Amino acid sequence: MCGILGICGQEDVAGELLQGLTAIQHRGQDAAGVVTLDKLFSLRKGLGLLSHVFGDVTPADLPGRCGLGHVRYATIGSNDVLDAQPIVANYPFGMAMVHNGNVVNFTELRRTLYDEHHRLLETSNDVALILYTFASELETKNLKALTPDDIFDAVTATQHHVLGAYSAICIIANVGFLAFSDPFGIRPIVMGRKYTAHGIEYVYASESVCLDFLGCERVCDLAPGEAIFIDTQQRIHRRICRQEQQAFCVFEYIYFAREDSIIHDRLVAHERLALGRRLAARCRARGLQPDIVIDVPSSSYFFAAGLSEALGVPYRRGLAKNNHIGRSFLAPTQETRELLVRQKLNPIAGVVAGAKVAVVDDSIVRGTTSKYLVTLLRQAGAAEVYFLSAAPPIRFPCVYGIDMSVRREIIAAHCSLDQIHEYLAADAVLFQELDDLKDLYKDLPCCFACFTGVYPTGVSAELLAQIEQERVCSMRL
Repeated sequence: MCGILGICGQEDVAGELLQGLTAIQHRGQDAAGVVTLDKLFSLRKGLGLLSHVFGDVTPADLPGRCGLGHVRYATIGSNDVLDAQPIVANYPFGMAMVHNGNVVNFTELRRTLYDEHHRLLETSNDVALILYTFASELETKNLKALTPDDIFDAVTATQHHVLGAYSAICIIANVGFLAFSDPFGIRPIVMGRKYTAHGIEYVYASESVCLDFLGCERVCDLAPGEAIFIDTQQRIHRRICRQEQQAFCVFEYIYFAREDSIIHDRLVAHERLALGRRLAARCRARGLQPDIVIDVPSSSYFFAAGLSEALGVPYRRGLAKNNHIGRSFLAPTQETRELLVRQKLNPIAGVVAGAKVAVVDDSIVRGTTSKYLVTLLRQAGAAEVYFLSAAPPIRFPCVYGIDMSVRREIIAAHCSLDQIHEYLAADAVLFQELDDLKDLYKDLPCCFACFTGVYPTGVSAELLAQIEQERVCSMRL
């Protein structure tokens, strides 16, 4: 899971790219990068947060009126600078690309690019697979008289070859500005625009919050399989290239997206409130009567608020958060994740002492963080601790870009609910009902593969094993 941003039509685009990327820094902490186009591409990328990578950069270092930005959370491939995005190719025309998602047929596609198109990839980042597949398809066109239809045909062919989840933004030098999504629309991408003294500025981004930061109006979310191309005259061309039944990642609403983002006309904060209200029915069915409801900062506030309202139980801030520590779920190793939790969260003893506490988190994946939080709350004097997950039990690996691709790390994949209860050492453990989650999205087809094992793109047992092995061998374990 990563954050992507593209801007075209801004006089000095670098400053706006960096400003917009700060709004989606939560989507990736491993690396950051920006590329701009003047007469040539100017590229800067490095490991770490935006503030670290771009602390000494001025707009003059990255000139141009069009550019791309990326924040990376590595799930496949190494965490080297070489694998940071954007990726640039010098032919045809010169192209730069960023993407969010995960290519599931990585090995097969890499072999095809070498055997049939004679391209040797230097990176293990799958955006290179998308870029070079698209470039290879574009090369078959009449490059001296390239048309939008030619570009859309190349996107369609790319979507046919590249399997998995991806939203991509591409600059084609002196030709135009392109964005497209995978045929299932698994990963989010939104288009915006702003009228300036220099003309119209167009923006593609992972989340609408980028548009808010940049003062842009939201135009649309790209549909599954859709491509939008803006030519050098700023004319907009659109086509649904290759489309399947939509399967939008429901985890965007549960965890990844910011609560102030709007995705597919749904405010993320409202989605989390609704999920919290659904949890209240589970509490009543179990006969649980907490004195207070608290959240695990920061993604769980609205879950807790919905639960609190529905139960008529006070919400309290029971865990103090150090805002200078990153998202622990995105940390590269379990040891680092546990260290970040210790540094990030501290119980407020005066709030939880003597109380029956319902603590709400977005999900339970590995279980180690949840267990540690239960221990902290008991040490702070909580009389009882009920641990509630806004997501159903995660039982299957995610192959589409969330760091849950190793089954042995997923506690519900090999433990019963009673065993999870025992492991967490809580007085009660409750999960969201899968049927309730599906009911909330009956009008928006979503991917529930991590709960059900039903993968929208179709994933064989052999491919699952291969993806897990690649993950085990990567530097994140």
